[in-house]
Amino acid sequence: MFKENVIVVKSKAFALRIIKMYKYLTAEKKEYVLSKQILRCGTSIGANVKEAIRGQSKADFYAKMSIALKEASETEYWLELLNESNYIEDKNFHSIYPECQELIKILTSICKTIDS
Repeated sequence: MFKENVIVVKSKAFALRIIKMYKYLTAEKKEYVLSKQILRCGTSIGANVKEAIRGQSKADFYAKMSIALKEASETEYWLELLNESNYIEDKNFHSIYPECQELIKILTSICKTIDS
């Protein structure tokens, strides 16, 4: 249960950072396509985690955590793309990217534990 509590808190904090990034990208950089993608997947990590916590079965829990992991992986991709296209500076990228990787590690660990 400890990992589940940690992932709820971390995924929500991450979602709030993604929302701030979205606001920056749309207001300052006038970028609307990539920013919408990262907003969607970056905030859905926590939504799927919360849904998993309230899952009706072990299979339901696993399915939602797996979706959260996929969304985290997609978020990682969009972060890389935004950085490599110079929409976000290296400093900002290196501030948020490790958080995304940490979420991926935690979610992978949860999914492996359930799957075994």
